Amino acid sequence: MPSVCFYFQVHQPYRIKKFSFFDIGNDSSYFSEEGENNLNNRFVMEKVARKSYIPTNKILLDLLKKHPEFRFTFSFSGVVLEQMERYSPESLETFRDLVDTGRVEILGETYYHSLAFLYSKEEFRKQVLMHKKKIEELFSFKPRIFRCTELAYSNEIAKEAEKMGFKGILGEGVDSVLGWRSPNFLYKAKGSKVNLFLKNYRLSDDIAFRFSQREWKSYPLTAEKFASWISKINGSGDIVNLFMDYETFGEHQWEETGIFDFLRALPREVLRRRDNSFSMLSECEKKFPVRDEIDFPYTTSWADMERDLSAWIGNDMQRDALSKLYELENDVIATEDSNIIDCWRRFQTSDQVYYMSTKGMGDGTVHGYFSPYNTPYDAFISFINALNDFKLKLKAINKNNYAKRY
Repeated sequence: MPSVCFYFQVHQPYRIKKFSFFDIGNDSSYFSEEGENNLNNRFVMEKVARKSYIPTNKILLDLLKKHPEFRFTFSFSGVVLEQMERYSPESLETFRDLVDTGRVEILGETYYHSLAFLYSKEEFRKQVLMHKKKIEELFSFKPRIFRCTELAYSNEIAKEAEKMGFKGILGEGVDSVLGWRSPNFLYKAKGSKVNLFLKNYRLSDDIAFRFSQREWKSYPLTAEKFASWISKINGSGDIVNLFMDYETFGEHQWEETGIFDFLRALPREVLRRRDNSFSMLSECEKKFPVRDEIDFPYTTSWADMERDLSAWIGNDMQRDALSKLYELENDVIATEDSNIIDCWRRFQTSDQVYYMSTKGMGDGTVHGYFSPYNTPYDAFISFINALNDFKLKLKAINKNNYAKRY
């Protein structure tokens, strides 16, 4: 009796524009709404809303009306919600329509989609609380389940989530950690009381990455075929956690691939097979027993072959960028300037260092696909130059504040 748990991550960063050494001290903005399309935040948001968010939301709303058993889960970064408010209010309204049905759940996460949990627990907690407030403000919804940035998960992160009142948390079904276990059951996080939902990455990636790959042995992927794979889990699993970027629909997998037709047909094909169902994640806590406690002593994620944090801290450029950024924390908070603090936090968005990855082979191709820069080095140069300019502003503000006090 497997229950399908669809979880969609909705996120778009504020991309840093090309910022040269000669711009330091001469340019007051870092996150552009003008210029090159791939670095123009307004252009990207409007494009993704048109190609992905709005049409997919329409399909899902129709499916919710057609199938009373259908339900799913979202998480939104705070920065994507800001951009929807500014650049695409129509898409935000269509997300609200979905949540208002009562069959769509929203997860908690960090507001700025950051890796703050690695560098500052205090900053991490602030961003999670900011995110909770934003979700309540826009959707009148209080998240019960937590999803850390990039599906990062460890025993320590689970403990932090529990301290902040969450009842469950998401993680990647990493083979090296699971061992003989299956991701298709509900688990408990080691050292805390929160429930642990693990992604079935094989089935998730069949949709998110392999759907349009003609060389894939299972191409073309039909809703009937996929539903039959889910049914095979019957008797050997309680839940099938399908976690993916929402932009899978219409942006990463274009409409021409048939992805929308697949989505329209999938609930019908799943539900017509005996005992199959759909669930929001929080419903699973009531439906299914916890099967075991699992130890995640190190941090995993949903990225790359390693499924660790190497997508963001795997080379010297990435580590240098993040260390320089977080060493500014005390000086930034001391300004008590909301614009300065917001700017510093936009630099924290994990995408900024993801673009700096120098991995090769298949992982490198994925990084290159998502990056708006020509090379990882271009991403690093723009980041560091913009950060150096930001440090000059920060120094001037704190110097001025000191002079006013004394």
